[in-house]
Amino acid sequence: MPLTLARLIIYVRDFPAAKAFYVKHFELPVTEEIEGEWVVFGAGAVELALHLMGERYRERSAEPSAQDADEKPGPTTKIVFKITSDLAAHREKLKAAGVRVGKTKRYDGFPYEMYDGRDPEGNVFQVMRED
Repeated sequence: MPLTLARLIIYVRDFPAAKAFYVKHFELPVTEEIEGEWVVFGAGAVELALHLMGERYRERSAEPSAQDADEKPGPTTKIVFKITSDLAAHREKLKAAGVRVGKTKRYDGFPYEMYDGRDPEGNVFQVMRED
């Protein structure tokens, strides 16, 4: 029996900023919440949830430890959103709001255009629009 993905949970340090980011820029409806600690967004077939990181993990180290030296810095997950409206306009709206976004791009053989960005926690997101 195949399993289906139901929810993606992202641990965050600054819960209010992360929650506000996804509400403001992606207009995701809140379906479940524990104030200041947990929120679930209706995001299509898979829910997106933010969970406040445990207190001991909230502080960022200024210097990577020797153990981290060989690790590639940054998140290894990308959250992908589909949009049906104007992709360039959406990107410009986020850019004007101070969100880190890259240029729009397209790859040969794929029927969509996209751009990548980063949320307040540094998590990578992508917004794509199919032709």
